Amino acid sequence: MTLTDRLIAPGATRAEVTLGFTVAIGGAAGAAALAIRAQHSWPVVAVIAVLAFDLFGGSVVNAMGSAKRWYHRPGRTAVHHLGFVAIHIQPFLLAWVVPAFSWTAAVTIYALALGGALIVTAAPATLRRPTAFAVTAFALLWVTGVLTVPAEVAWFAPVLLIKLLLAHLLPEEASR
Repeated sequence: MTLTDRLIAPGATRAEVTLGFTVAIGGAAGAAALAIRAQHSWPVVAVIAVLAFDLFGGSVVNAMGSAKRWYHRPGRTAVHHLGFVAIHIQPFLLAWVVPAFSWTAAVTIYALALGGALIVTAAPATLRRPTAFAVTAFALLWVTGVLTVPAEVAWFAPVLLIKLLLAHLLPEEASR
């Protein structure tokens, strides 16, 4: 399996690879610029840029036909999808490196993502898409209206939720 197969998906088209990496690099550059403007140290800027590369790129890649076919291939179950969501410990990494990003925010964001994934995967197939959008909308209400996070990483929770709940969990493209 090539690096592109791992970062995008096996069988990704040239256009998918280009779009995925363009968005990942653009997200990393934008997040790094915000972190620099907030006067974070270079190691913190680097961590934020890597997280942004993963989340921005992943929010687009997970919505691509090649990724849908790969992640929703025969034999994949809700356990696989919940495992994918569970390994996204980025909120804790952010709390570790950005002093003003609280551990409470990290736990809340992680719980919203994992709880949302549980709700989406438990929904009947015919309601999975609208359920994912409903769960994401309510989670966004919470993370943008209740949590206090530093402005330079305000993008983090919305992009994480889009990547995991809307892009990754929805299998529609896999069946076309």
